Parts: sequence; C-alpha cells; structure tokens
Amino acid sequence: MKGRKEFMKDLWSKAVKELVKSRRKLQDELYALKMKHAMKGLKQTHSLKDLKKKIARINTVLTVKISENYGNSMK
Repeated sequence: MKGRKEFMKDLWSKAVKELVKSRRKLQDELYALKMKHAMKGLKQTHSLKDLKKKIARINTVLTVKISENYGNSMK
C-alpha cells in the first residue's frame, strides 16, 4: 500500500481526465462500503475514512490543475 506522499506524487503526475476517473472509481467504492456498513457487514470501518480522504485529495489536485489551466483565460 502506498503512503500519502507517494499517493500525492502519483496524483500530481496524472492528467485531469485520469483524476476524474480515479475519483469516480473511489466514489463507487465508498458507496459500496457505506452500503455494506449499513448492513452491519463491514469489519474495517476505518476504510471509509481513508477513502473520503483520498477523494478529498483528488478534489484538491483537480481544483489546482483546473485553475492553472483555465484560470488565466477567466481574468
């Protein structure tokens, strides 16, 4: 499993489309875990928190990359 620093380096090297794909995949995984947790079948509840953090990190990188690419044309 990657550490936080490696995960962030990986995110910064990806294109915007790849980041959106990754975010969607993690959101689907989070939804599935939430459903499993609601049915009392999730043993590792910390994975919910981890996925939320990963999604937030992707959103942060996406915001920066999009503002860099399109921010200049909005001024």
